[in-house]
Amino acid sequence: MSKDRPYVLTIAGLDPSGGAGILADIKTFEQHKVCGFAISTANTIQTENQFHEIQWTDLGFVIRSIETLFLNYKISVVKIGIASSLHDLNRIVSTIKLLSPLTKIVWDPVLKSTTKFEFMNIEDHLHIDLNKILSKIDLITPNSHEAEILFPDFASNENKFSTSILLKGGHNEKALGKDLLFLKNEVLELLPSEKNCFKKHGSGCVLSSAIASNLALNQTLKEACKNAKIYIENYLSSTPTLIGYHYV
Repeated sequence: MSKDRPYVLTIAGLDPSGGAGILADIKTFEQHKVCGFAISTANTIQTENQFHEIQWTDLGFVIRSIETLFLNYKISVVKIGIASSLHDLNRIVSTIKLLSPLTKIVWDPVLKSTTKFEFMNIEDHLHIDLNKILSKIDLITPNSHEAEILFPDFASNENKFSTSILLKGGHNEKALGKDLLFLKNEVLELLPSEKNCFKKHGSGCVLSSAIASNLALNQTLKEACKNAKIYIENYLSSTPTLIGYHYV
C-alpha cells in the first residue's frame, strides 16, 4: 500500500449492485488516488431499481473494526453513510474523535434509499441531541428532503448549526442542480454545468466520498465541494442508466 496516499475510511452499507454504499465509495476513493478502507454498517439485498432486505451489522463489531484500523493507520478523513439510529451514529463519531481528534468526518445522512426504503427514522430518536453529534462532524450532505427532516426550521437557521452543510440541489425543483454550501459566516452557491446529467442510484454516496477524498488531499472545504461537484457531474453524465461509470 502506497505511503504517498492519504488514508480515507468509509463506514456505510454494502450495496451488492455497487452503485451505492461502500463499493461506490471505494471506487470513488481509487479514482481520487487515496487509499480507501471500508467498514460495513449493514448488508443489503438490492439492485439499482429495488430494495429487498437489510441486515444491520452489530454496533460492537463496527466499533471494534474502527478501533483496529485507527490503531494501525493514520486515517485523514472518514465518510459515514447509513446507520441504524442516531445512537449508533453518535457512538461511531465519538469513537473516531476519541481515537483521532484531528480526523475529519463527512456524514451523508441517507435517511431513505432512492427506492424509498427508510434507513433511519429521526422521529424515533428525538431524545438524542443532534447538534451534539453534529459538533463532532465537519460536513453533512443532505438533500432538501433530508434537510427538512433533520432541521425543521432550516430556512430560518441555516447558518446557526454546529457543522457545515452542503445542501444538495438534485431535488430542488426551482433550481435543479444548484448546491448550497453553508459555512459559519457565508453561503456559497455551487452552480451546475451544462452537462446532460441523468439520475443515478447512489449519487449522494459518490458525492460525499469525493468530498472526503478531496479533504484528505488537503483541499479546503470549499475546494473539496467544488471539485466533488465536477466529479459527480461526470459520473451523472456517464450513462443514461441508474448505474454510472467512474472516471479518472
